[in-house]
Amino acid sequence: MNVVHLMASPFYGGPERQMLGLARHLPSEVRSTFLSFAEGGRCEAMLGECRKHGFEAKALAHNFPHVGKAIAEIADELKRVNADVLTCSGYKPDILGWRAARRAGIPFVVVSHGWTAATWKVRIYESLDRMVHRRADACIGVSEAQSAKMRAAGVSEERVVTIKNAVGADAFAEPDPAYREKLHGLFATPPKWIVGAAGRLSREKGMDQLVEAAALVHSRLPEAGFVIFGDGPQREMLTRRIAELDLQNTVVLAGFRDDVGKFLPHLDLAVLPSFTEGLPVILLEEAAAGLPIVATAVGGVPEAIDDGITGRLVPPGNPQALADRMAETLYDAPGRKAMGEAVREKVRIEYSFALQAERWMQLLDRLWRRERVGGVKIEPRHVSV
Repeated sequence: MNVVHLMASPFYGGPERQMLGLARHLPSEVRSTFLSFAEGGRCEAMLGECRKHGFEAKALAHNFPHVGKAIAEIADELKRVNADVLTCSGYKPDILGWRAARRAGIPFVVVSHGWTAATWKVRIYESLDRMVHRRADACIGVSEAQSAKMRAAGVSEERVVTIKNAVGADAFAEPDPAYREKLHGLFATPPKWIVGAAGRLSREKGMDQLVEAAALVHSRLPEAGFVIFGDGPQREMLTRRIAELDLQNTVVLAGFRDDVGKFLPHLDLAVLPSFTEGLPVILLEEAAAGLPIVATAVGGVPEAIDDGITGRLVPPGNPQALADRMAETLYDAPGRKAMGEAVREKVRIEYSFALQAERWMQLLDRLWRRERVGGVKIEPRHVSV
């Protein structure tokens, strides 16, 4: 079976790590190929990772606004590799991949990581994306919450499948001690506790809420420091607000780092202040690193975090509640340790790539065997796995 993954990858982020992790855990009989829109050459970060693990990975020559050429190129690539299924992640791959898959006569699968409504342009594209979801042969929600959003958007029940995001169980088995020194080196004076967050610096990720909450925590626990990994359109605004709150020595904007995972085991607490999520990969990585987590109860987050057991949940857009839960957790060293151990065990059991791959194979086998896709008869070209 040949599966092609179509993405628009300006960096090697959460969705990219998910699809590559899946490809690495599928049975050897499944061939995985990766395609990405060039994104100004930035796609090479993701494609390079794919090639490193032995997968064919190619940057596409055509993109918006040359829709016809882009669809034709994708369809040609599907035929070239004799693809059996096309999976798409993101509104641009979904919109263009749908037409290309139909042209190639193969099933089309959407992987729905979440909708952000970040800007007016994104809202328009996401509206089109929901339309495409209703025409896909299968729509995979990365959490039960995201699957519910797809059903609410009009995707028929029989086409919605929940296959949750995953994380490698041994990803943080051997923390690099050098990264503890690097983490402390981000601060002029190393704090007693370091609270970390990672994500795009954009409205939906709520990093401005974290800065406000950090000021409240600082007034109670001046020994706490905060580091935010990531970049984006809110960076300048966050920098100004940190200065206004006189938190320059307390809150560090560390920028985009492709080695964030190596810092995670050395944090004392992880925070996710988002307004909207599907199921954030960074949350699972923080859990696998054994970190206690304070997170907003959005999207699939409550599926991974049991309040008071594997972490603490707060409502979005409430800096005071976020600050209170952070302070309580930092004060409670035994509680932090217990929550970290509990959440690590939960993701080991419920969010493994082995389990994810098993569920994908069930879906792929069903699609492969189905007699009709989009009204066109599809004849399997190989013996099914």
